[in-house]
Amino acid sequence: MGLRAAQYAAASVALGLPAFMLYSAGALGGRSPGWARPVLGCAAVALALLALAALALQTSVMAGALDQALNPEALGFVVSGTALGAAYVARAGAAVVLVGAVLVLRPGRGLWSVGLALGLIVAASFAWTGHGAATEGPGHGLHLAADILHAVAALIWLGAVFAFVALASRRIAGDAASQGSLAAALGGFAQVGTICVAVLLITGLINSVYLVSVERAFSLGATPYGRLLAVKLAAFTAMLGLAALHRFRSTPALERGEGGLVGLRFSLGAELLLGVLILALVGAMGMLAPPASL
Repeated sequence: MGLRAAQYAAASVALGLPAFMLYSAGALGGRSPGWARPVLGCAAVALALLALAALALQTSVMAGALDQALNPEALGFVVSGTALGAAYVARAGAAVVLVGAVLVLRPGRGLWSVGLALGLIVAASFAWTGHGAATEGPGHGLHLAADILHAVAALIWLGAVFAFVALASRRIAGDAASQGSLAAALGGFAQVGTICVAVLLITGLINSVYLVSVERAFSLGATPYGRLLAVKLAAFTAMLGLAALHRFRSTPALERGEGGLVGLRFSLGAELLLGVLILALVGAMGMLAPPASL
């Protein structure tokens, strides 16, 4: 559970940060913050190590013995014989390539574009190790596609929140230009954020049809998966409220030079914490049988 949640957290930076740097380039004056490149590199390293650790753990589970985690024969079987193992390798491989890109490329459109492409591979790999890939029958393709889009939208949103927290944490209280850049970035995220929310809602409904079923939709408390899903929905709703606060109150106040930076930092931090909570819940839910399968 914790290992999967940690991978999601690293992936939110690996995908969300490059995406943020691309669509916020104008708001940031075409200059990448000095912290962006090393943070992306650290996230990529962490993701590679976590994915390999998850592969080893999965191998030990399938082999039925912990000492088989690093057995070449057992690892080879999981990687070549299961979609799950192949997904872990794809995730770790994309992360390793991203580390190389960070080391070779200078901060700019080239690096962020490569990061975005590799981040999309990482996001797709989560669907292949989740419930979406386990669906059988004619609905397999639709559920898997919805799961992939759900992961992409979630990681882009959380990566943006992380970037905003980093930008707002700088000492810009008396710097009108920096506050203006932050306000412009917040305003520029409005359209991207709206798309992410729409995708999350649509794909979330599709996933719920397969994982919860219409019959059990009103009895989420009857199963551990359902209870965690209810908490996740509550946290998601709270994040929507904070996002609306940033869009309709904090951003206009910054644009008018009316302050509010302290409150913005607090609400952005709260939104990030809620996002981390959701990642932990998703990690736990991935280990449980969904209500529709019971």
